[in-house]
Amino acid sequence: MAKKFLYVVAAVIVLVIAVLVVLRIWAQELTALALVPSAEFAEQAPLAENAYADPAMWYSHPGMATNKDPARWQPAYAGERTGLPTPADTAPPRFAVFFIHPTSYLDRSHWNAPLGNKDAEDLVRVYLRGMASPFNHASAIWAPRYRQATMGAFLTDGPEGQQALDAAYRDVEQAFAAFLAATDAETPIVLAGHSQGALHLMRLLREQVAGKPLAARVAAAYAVGWPVSVTHDLPAMGLPACAASDQPGCVMSWSSFAEPADPAPVLESYAKSTGFDGVKRGDSPILCTNPLTGGAEAAAPASLNLGTLKPDGELSRGELVVGAVPARCDTRGLLLIGDPPEMGRYVLPGNNYHVYDIPLFWANLQADVSHRVNAWAAAR
Repeated sequence: MAKKFLYVVAAVIVLVIAVLVVLRIWAQELTALALVPSAEFAEQAPLAENAYADPAMWYSHPGMATNKDPARWQPAYAGERTGLPTPADTAPPRFAVFFIHPTSYLDRSHWNAPLGNKDAEDLVRVYLRGMASPFNHASAIWAPRYRQATMGAFLTDGPEGQQALDAAYRDVEQAFAAFLAATDAETPIVLAGHSQGALHLMRLLREQVAGKPLAARVAAAYAVGWPVSVTHDLPAMGLPACAASDQPGCVMSWSSFAEPADPAPVLESYAKSTGFDGVKRGDSPILCTNPLTGGAEAAAPASLNLGTLKPDGELSRGELVVGAVPARCDTRGLLLIGDPPEMGRYVLPGNNYHVYDIPLFWANLQADVSHRVNAWAAAR
């Protein structure tokens, strides 16, 4: 009986090892199988011309009650802050923020999320609570609903993926036009997005801002959680990379990894993608601006971190912890944050802290926005 039991144990061990090997080698393929829609891409009907005149088309907008607007949430600090750096800054002048949310639609039944999908929209509100709230010093925050591309659109080489992203961008572009129409022409604007939202923001900068009078109104742009090629993307976006904390009219961008970092899937996908100049991005440098220094220095100790938003298990609440993580831009263009901090269960393989790109530096980002808007006003 003992020998038979050992045979069973050995068989189970072999099976577990085999499963782990399969997951390691074919993890991306299995993920794609689970998330990439099998249906052909179906062109979605255009939104009505005045669709974004309806407040219901916005997750955040100036007419919304503060207690119902996820972007207006202000977390509290954990414990005493005596003797620690503070994010205090001169109150900025009036400014307006346009924030594009990341991917929250995981369903493979559609290439683009239908408006009104409860699961996806509930998750967007959670994301905005943690990612758009650093901009809450703004006089107006606008965060549109749009028919985002499903997660599987990023996991296929087929044309449907780009078609889904193009369709999502058309909604974003329409919302952006409505945002501009509702914002006084003398008001500085801040543009921000994370992940899929950052990808759409990059395209907005390229098509709607670069080389146009509107560029002079942009106090700052935050394209976070999506790799921006310094060679193949940034020149077409019309704004330089931020190199100082008091520099207005520039782009901040970073992608966070704890150490040891394994960014192989991200870098492989980046290398195969095509830049705004029509050339493969390859091993071109990725833009990394340090959120702890405003881009001034590539490395910064945790003592400069004014407050990391450490969430609860569902990402719906949290508190600010001072000095939680450092930040260092490495030669690959990744932002390294040292040993893996405890942020929750949504850390991706390879120590990829993608979901936490903004919460890790919540208070520094809030201060950074104020610095840049003040610098924009001073330059006027």
